[in-house]
Amino acid sequence: MESKTYTAFERLSDILDTLRRECPWDRVQTMKSLRYLTIEEVHELSEAIVAADGDEIKKELGDLAMHILFYCKLAEEAGLFTTADVYNAVCDKLVSRHPFIYRKDDYHGENWEQLKQREGDHKGVLDGVPNSLPALVKAIRMQEKVAGRTTGRPDGDIGIRTPEALPDDLTEADLGDRLFALVDWARRHGINADDALSDANRRFRQQW
Repeated sequence: MESKTYTAFERLSDILDTLRRECPWDRVQTMKSLRYLTIEEVHELSEAIVAADGDEIKKELGDLAMHILFYCKLAEEAGLFTTADVYNAVCDKLVSRHPFIYRKDDYHGENWEQLKQREGDHKGVLDGVPNSLPALVKAIRMQEKVAGRTTGRPDGDIGIRTPEALPDDLTEADLGDRLFALVDWARRHGINADDALSDANRRFRQQW
């Protein structure tokens, strides 16, 4: 018996096929034309997650799932790859990145980032961080990746000097208030905080 999940996936696939044939808007879409809409959907999902709104998360996940399958169908039409290729590729990656589960004899204690380097996915530790990410998200991802590559340092220390002493019990809300206040300070002193962080990201990236 087919699972409900598989049946729902097949239903979405059939609907997209019908729309691709019969809907004037869907018929003319390309990967490039969908790109900005997909970015918008990702941001809407992000907002729903931050708001912890279950109904909105479900809706936005559905929109994003539709976009992913739409890209797959466009690729199939162009002869680039199939939907199965996409899902098999990510399955292969997950198995490869979890040798402590799937290949215990081939596991030597590497973490996710070290396994990526071992596979040769990227030339540098930060090559997988898109330049188009928002500055704060980019800073977080770059630091996470460097921390994942760095060994011998406690608590993921990557050698960044903290400008002031921060209490160990600082909450997410407290940190948010401090960041917000820092943006305000920058504004009052004629500094664009986003530009400043983008420049700091650029300098940090050059070190790696």
